[in-house]
Amino acid sequence: MTKNKSIIYWLLTGCILVFIMVVVGGITRLTGSGLSMTDWHLVTDTFPPMSETAWQHAFEEYKKFPEYQRINSHFTIDDYKFIYFWEWFHRFIARILGVVFIVPFLYFLLKNKLDKSTLTKCLFLLFMGAFQGFLGWFMVKSGLVDFNRPDVSHFRLSMHLTFAFLTFAYTLWVALDLIYPEKQSVNFNLRKWARITWFVLLIQIIYGGFVAGLDAGFVHNHWPLMSDGQFFHESISLEKPTWLLRFTEGKSGVQFVHRTLAYVVVCLIIILFYKASKQNPTATQKKGLYMLLFIVFIQFSLGVFTLLYAVPLWLGVTHQAVAFFLLAAMTFTLHRMSK
Repeated sequence: MTKNKSIIYWLLTGCILVFIMVVVGGITRLTGSGLSMTDWHLVTDTFPPMSETAWQHAFEEYKKFPEYQRINSHFTIDDYKFIYFWEWFHRFIARILGVVFIVPFLYFLLKNKLDKSTLTKCLFLLFMGAFQGFLGWFMVKSGLVDFNRPDVSHFRLSMHLTFAFLTFAYTLWVALDLIYPEKQSVNFNLRKWARITWFVLLIQIIYGGFVAGLDAGFVHNHWPLMSDGQFFHESISLEKPTWLLRFTEGKSGVQFVHRTLAYVVVCLIIILFYKASKQNPTATQKKGLYMLLFIVFIQFSLGVFTLLYAVPLWLGVTHQAVAFFLLAAMTFTLHRMSK
């Protein structure tokens, strides 16, 4: 680790910035701020408007789009400044992340500090960062074009969110490769279970994006059953004409899947913990497993309370933030069972 300490710190700093960016993104979503900036300029939007004239110009541009016309026509300039701040701050952190990644990367490249394997992984991370920026604008654009639907596509929102989680996980994985360069014997059965659990957790994150994008957390605010004491609420079958659409576009159906997957994730982690405890796990594997077990129960509880209280801002953001810690623990555990 000593040899690659600066590279490891650089990668972990990237993980922290991705985490912060997604937390701010969650605040942006829950405060309805995501469509406040109606265009995207790499340089000129680095700082918010600096004069009242500039603010008024930005506000007039916002008025041309469906969200203002359908939802926020009562807004004053001060209301607009509030939502503008969160979207601007989200993009500002993305810019900082880009600089924090690219400048040290070029330094390490010029100093020949990156071996071939690490260089390849870092180039892929560079691509992931650029693609994530594209997905952000691709998502925002979907909310600016349809007067009858002044909101972003929940599919695009979930893509943007999930890819941020993937970028975080892969950055952490590359750092772990450098922190633990030594090889250890692999228990293929445990690795299989860890991979299955990681993949199901990823699907749960995708559905978390669907829930956020459809505002599906504001319906059926009951637990453990849905509204009217029903496990499988009748509204699921009524919202959309086909089962595929019911479970990908219907609020009730998407929430049902997210609820159900929460139980599946908890069960898989308990099974993984039990199986690993019978196989004489290493110290780092134990660390990952205990972190997983601890965090998944916190996350499950947060999900329940977020639902029961109809997604208050602080609970919604905390639920999203802890999902990052859960993915980090799952990625760490999978890494220690794969190398």
